[in-house]
Amino acid sequence: MDQVARREKRFNRYITIISIAIPAVVVALFGIRIPDVEPLGFLPPIYATINGITAVLLIAAVLAIKNGKQKLHQTLMTSCIVLSLLFLVMYVAYHMTSDSTPYGGDGVLRYVYFFILITHILLSIVIIPLVLKTYARAYLKKFEEHRKIARITFPIWLYVAVTGVIVYLMISPYYNY
Repeated sequence: MDQVARREKRFNRYITIISIAIPAVVVALFGIRIPDVEPLGFLPPIYATINGITAVLLIAAVLAIKNGKQKLHQTLMTSCIVLSLLFLVMYVAYHMTSDSTPYGGDGVLRYVYFFILITHILLSIVIIPLVLKTYARAYLKKFEEHRKIARITFPIWLYVAVTGVIVYLMISPYYNY
């Protein structure tokens, strides 16, 4: 087995562990409330903004690579990963200090909200290994394989980023600030 194949196998092991650990830790932390801590109610608009910035940077990254700007593409994609991690930390911190806000709308909008929320949550779990595998293939300079999986990763990640903003906008009138 050559060195690239060994590195890819090792990356895949880490990707599997991380892809299972992140959702498991998030679910576990949802059940924990930090006692005697002021709720971090200021975080939702910040992490919704991070989702919006991520969406813009994802589109910019695709445009960069289509225009042959590989270094810019790499920088933008790394920024998207960093922003996603920052989002995750803030999201967990908010939910460890604050009760979940129930959606207060009714009628068709209620169904639309829950459809967007559920697909957002499910795809946010699916996107973890996709992003990591896509990034690893570029890192390993397996660009053809990177392009193939990126065609799947990009629209899902963009959907998760955009729907994160939409979910926030739909539930924000019901927050108790």
